[in-house]
Amino acid sequence: MADEPEKTQPKRKPASAAPKVRSVRKPARPKLPMRKLPKKKPPAKGEAKLRPTGPIVPPQSVAGRALTLVVAIMSFLACLTVGAVSIVWDSANDWQNDLVREVTIQIRPVDGVDMLREIDKAVALSQEFPGIDTVRALSDDETRDLLQPWLGEGLELESLPVPRLIQITVDDPEALDLGELRNELNQQVRGASLDDHSIWTSRLSAMAGAVVLGGFAIMALVFGSMVLSVVFATQAAMAGNKDVVSVLHFVGAEDVFIAREFQRHFLVLGLKGGISGGLIATVGFLLLDLFTRQGTGQAGSDQLSALFGSVSVSLPGYLGVIAVVFLVAVLTALTSGLAVKAHLKRVD
Repeated sequence: MADEPEKTQPKRKPASAAPKVRSVRKPARPKLPMRKLPKKKPPAKGEAKLRPTGPIVPPQSVAGRALTLVVAIMSFLACLTVGAVSIVWDSANDWQNDLVREVTIQIRPVDGVDMLREIDKAVALSQEFPGIDTVRALSDDETRDLLQPWLGEGLELESLPVPRLIQITVDDPEALDLGELRNELNQQVRGASLDDHSIWTSRLSAMAGAVVLGGFAIMALVFGSMVLSVVFATQAAMAGNKDVVSVLHFVGAEDVFIAREFQRHFLVLGLKGGISGGLIATVGFLLLDLFTRQGTGQAGSDQLSALFGSVSVSLPGYLGVIAVVFLVAVLTALTSGLAVKAHLKRVD
């Protein structure tokens, strides 16, 4: 047999050879600009890192709200005193100015002397003096109207020894020489006497001074009560934070530092209470002014206007209210600081 040709078999790929996989590249992400943070400065040598500390005294407590209410009431009373003193002082000045600008000549009846002629002589003599604006003798009807509340109606002036009055309006009080006018009237007019209302002016000045002194006394009592309230509140705050204050004191904290913390706390309370009391008093002054202006013709308003004139607080009164608010805040802070220092000295 002839040899058969050998059959060639196809070569097999080894099992370990894996098919090649084509890799897919991912799109590159856009680079965003990096924000540079500010570098913190390293602490200097010997300087310790401090954490933010909270206040020693709690900002809100029942005692703090009660003290704010007490300070507001004291501030309100002090502002009312300032407003009342301002009203009385302005009214007294108006009264004094009115009295200074008006002088009265009284002509008493004398036997055998013609009163009408003496009245004419007094009027003519008064008009010659500098500083006098008008001179006017009261008529019989005006004299009857003045005497009617005491002597009744139907008066006959001819049958009664009733003195007659001459009203003088002064234009310039400094230019008028009242002493010389009084001497001339005594020499030339029989039964004449000059009344310059000096007694009433001195009494008004004394009354205004007494009212001012009384106002200062009331304000002293109000501020004294407020100071005592702040002292008690400071002691209560220190008793509530006794451990914190003791630790700070014994680790070396200065008394000034601890006192400053309490002063800052009570200064805020004093400002809140003082501003609240001042605002309430200011609203009361404005309502009183509005009542007297709109209530013209009513009994109560007319009585107030007759006694005090225009019942309204002037600009110095409102400036006094601002001063009271500032004084309340300062007194509250100073009192608390002194109370803390005194307590720490006792601890030592």
